[in-house]
Amino acid sequence: MIGAVFLAIVAVVGLIIKSEHDKEVRKRRLIAKLKKQWGDVPSEEYTAEKLRSLAAYYNAVKEDTDVDDITWNDIDMDQIFMTMNNTSSAVGEEYLYAMLHKLKFEEEELKERNRLIEFFSSHEEERLRVQEIFSGMGKVKNVSIYEYMNRLNNLKKENNMTHYFLILALFVSVALIFVAPVLGIVCTVGSVINNIVRYYQRKSEVESYFTVVSYLIRLLDSVKEFNALKIEELKIYTKQLKEVEKAFQSFRKGARIVASKKPTGDMTDVFVDYIRMIFHVDLIKFNSMMKTFENNEEALNTIFDTIGLIDSMIAVASFRELMGEYCLPVLEESSKPFIETEEIYHPMLTEPVKSSISEKGCVLITGSNASGKSTFIKTLAINAILSQTIYTSLSKSYHASYFKVKSSMALQDNIYNNESYYIVEIKSLKRILDSLDEKIPTLCFVDEVLRGTNTLERIAASSRILLSFAKENAMCFAATHDIELTHILENYYANYHFQEQVVDNEILFDYKLYQGRAVSKNAIKLLGIIGYSEEIIEEATEAANLFLEEGEWSVIA
Repeated sequence: MIGAVFLAIVAVVGLIIKSEHDKEVRKRRLIAKLKKQWGDVPSEEYTAEKLRSLAAYYNAVKEDTDVDDITWNDIDMDQIFMTMNNTSSAVGEEYLYAMLHKLKFEEEELKERNRLIEFFSSHEEERLRVQEIFSGMGKVKNVSIYEYMNRLNNLKKENNMTHYFLILALFVSVALIFVAPVLGIVCTVGSVINNIVRYYQRKSEVESYFTVVSYLIRLLDSVKEFNALKIEELKIYTKQLKEVEKAFQSFRKGARIVASKKPTGDMTDVFVDYIRMIFHVDLIKFNSMMKTFENNEEALNTIFDTIGLIDSMIAVASFRELMGEYCLPVLEESSKPFIETEEIYHPMLTEPVKSSISEKGCVLITGSNASGKSTFIKTLAINAILSQTIYTSLSKSYHASYFKVKSSMALQDNIYNNESYYIVEIKSLKRILDSLDEKIPTLCFVDEVLRGTNTLERIAASSRILLSFAKENAMCFAATHDIELTHILENYYANYHFQEQVVDNEILFDYKLYQGRAVSKNAIKLLGIIGYSEEIIEEATEAANLFLEEGEWSVIA
């Protein structure tokens, strides 16, 4: 008997020692991983379902001045987010996704974000300690923490008496073994099986909520550890968290049974899982937690926002490290919109050609396909958004008005609503016109305005739509092939262009921005490079020259 007790004690001590050793190994590996990931593109996988879950928090807090879905998709901001998302927690990545949508129009909050970014950039030890704590929360798959957190009160409530009765039945069955061994063993086995089956039945009903509650417990654990860091530069946030944390102290005892700091799959976790399945201790605790969450929804949202901000700023600091070249934007409240930027570039290009521009009005950009027009206006749009969200411009300098940012670029036919490309396009442009106001200027981007209709009506209509932007509180950058627009609107739009050369049957683009309208006409020459017949090229050239001379197209015999 004594030997058995001794072996049991040795086994428990061994498990404890192994658990602590495994914990230390995981910590060293985590720190090594965090150091390696710093200033690098995060290795995350994103599905459409994952992106939808990330958007839930933003959809709950969106405003009219935010970057709308059309603009977001036009300039592929999902890719920017993925490149930047070096967050350690689900809260952080949901907050970062929303932050990149929500333009700011005052410098106070932007400068505070920059203070945090620069602190984490220059204080590796403190940053790693914060990242280690936030990594304890981890991330979840295809579930929005914010969405489910604010839907906990919609969950059908369950009385714990059912679980207490199942536990009592198990103890009675075990006690029966000492009276009638065979019957007691059968009853015990049956009771265990019944408890496990009933456990998974209820668990399946609350799985998504349970995942979030388990996460919130880890979130609160992380808040407690974060508050204990005593980092002076984060004092205003720890003070805020300590105030709201008090609301959740009542149920902290026993909370670990619902979810460990972060499941690791070691022997301790396996043992605890069996305890949960047989005795339902996590379901019992889960039910008792619901009321506390319901009564403290505002406090929980404050924790979400605070942790989300800190984690997001660490990710932005890593993004700046990755980009290397950036500046702090100079933003102004201005009655007339303007933008002045030097050596601005697109973050997704490996070897970007940098451009500079200084304008106080609308701009038309001409040039052939693939010359750089669309990339340039996307570059301006992305940097305007980054400047007013994460206080970062990927340029040598950026001086501009505060803007709302809208675009109409990567449009498609809407077959579900039976809408042609032209209908989709004019609706997209109308939404920009409807959003213009006198207080905040709009920086808008249009790629090939009204490309979905015939030349005559396209030029007539697009010139008047573009004129409307110029007469309102807007600064429009429009890319076009229609040289006619550069003449019609020359009193309202400055002209810039991109160009290319055809040398030895090769197309050479320098992707540089030049002042003035495009003068080269290489479209027909490009046909020859691709391999079209000489007959097609010669006849096309002759037809074009005839039109320039006589002003009308000849009928093909």
